[in-house]
Amino acid sequence: MLVLGIESSCDETGVALYDTDAGLVAHHLHTQMAMHAEYGGVVPELASRDHIRRVVPLTEACLAEAGKSLADLDAIAYTEGPGLGGALLVGASYANALAFGLGIPVISVHHLEGHLLSPLLAEPHPAFPFVALLVSGGHTQLMAVRGVGDYEVLGETLDDAAGEAFDKTAKLLGLPYPGGPLLSKLAEQGDPNRFTLPRPMLKSDNLEMSFSGLKTAVLTLVKQVQAESGELDDATRNDICRAFQEAIVDVLVQKSLKALKLTGMKQLVVAGGVGANKQLRAALDAAAAKRGFAVFYPPLALCTDNGAMIAYAGAQRLKFAREAGGFGVKPRWDLASLPKA
Repeated sequence: MLVLGIESSCDETGVALYDTDAGLVAHHLHTQMAMHAEYGGVVPELASRDHIRRVVPLTEACLAEAGKSLADLDAIAYTEGPGLGGALLVGASYANALAFGLGIPVISVHHLEGHLLSPLLAEPHPAFPFVALLVSGGHTQLMAVRGVGDYEVLGETLDDAAGEAFDKTAKLLGLPYPGGPLLSKLAEQGDPNRFTLPRPMLKSDNLEMSFSGLKTAVLTLVKQVQAESGELDDATRNDICRAFQEAIVDVLVQKSLKALKLTGMKQLVVAGGVGANKQLRAALDAAAAKRGFAVFYPPLALCTDNGAMIAYAGAQRLKFAREAGGFGVKPRWDLASLPKA
């Protein structure tokens, strides 16, 4: 079965082809990062209009790369939610219209399920069950994953997601949008011993997390430095970036270890955009080597939103495919409501 996957939940248009026998055969992605940078954040209306411009050319590029035509498609999967309503409607309407024209079924996919299953596209990949650390700009959760659709939330952030905290802290430090990846890059040049920031809820007896207070601690530190020296030079900024990143990584690693102990599982999967963070990967790899568990990541190209994860998740849910038409979107959608595959 050849499944076309379409992702349009926010500011990236992703299209991919997944073959249930051959695996991922093509994927293309367009990011709107440069367009939204002028405004300092995602503008929903502009995001929707750009998805309209990109989705057809990206589909054609995928088909050309795989040497396939529209007639070879067996089903189309698309992100139904959660996400920006207008952006979701672009993918949903395109997928349903194309499927209706071709006379093939469509599969609505939960965006977070796509992220959770994306490490299964890598080699080596985990087998069920495993603990998943889903860490992105919009979500930070620890989940027990026992199968497709069998998800249990073990803990999550009570306020800002980790990626959101990265972006907000970057803005405090005067870094351009999107600041999170740049903050991580500057942290590599920082002195890990100059500043120490709090690790919120690190010692709590549960798996909940909180990152908004860490952002406030950075603001306090910046004001203190400016009061003492009158300016925030590049070296000091890099050192603050390092202290901030180390605090985030420490919390994520310790909570992941606690989740593994709680569940008795021996596999940890990391998914979402922050999963590309070098320091987080290094810390988890070191913990895995010391404590005897396995850790898996999606390919770096598939850490952010992409069509490949939607095509793969759709392929796992082929039995839930339906006829095209009568579609809708779910800007808010509880992952726990999904049926088991």
